[in-house]
Amino acid sequence: MTNELPYRPCAGVVLANANGLIFTGERIDTPGAWQLPQGGIDDGEDPQTAAFRELEEETGVPADKVRLDAEHVNWITYDLPDHLIGKLWKGRFKGQKQRWFLFRFLGNDTDIQIDQKHPEFARWRWSTPDQVIDHIVPFKRDVYSEVMAAFRTKL
Repeated sequence: MTNELPYRPCAGVVLANANGLIFTGERIDTPGAWQLPQGGIDDGEDPQTAAFRELEEETGVPADKVRLDAEHVNWITYDLPDHLIGKLWKGRFKGQKQRWFLFRFLGNDTDIQIDQKHPEFARWRWSTPDQVIDHIVPFKRDVYSEVMAAFRTKL
């Protein structure tokens, strides 16, 4: 039955500062789990537009404070662990298919405001690519490894 479920379309953002460090946020609902801004693509929305929207919704950083530097050429999928299927996204998806974008942060740290209407993150920090991979939940580690490898030379 799980294999019949579709993947949820999602856009992900690697927000890199001038020093090549990457924004990571600690999830409010999972202390100790750090991740990149990401979220569902709305019906009729293209992935790039969703990436800009998700970035602002989760970090407060508007489009005029970033520059799009790269887009991953492929959709990347991951499956949820069995214990999460049925608990996330109202049980409608077996995992996510994600399109990833590298944005260069042009603002100041004070432009990052994670205290949003529907906050995702309890706190945030700048991380190296290796720290990004090391601190993500295990079922997303392969995705993050692929994304970091694709964008590493552009950081």
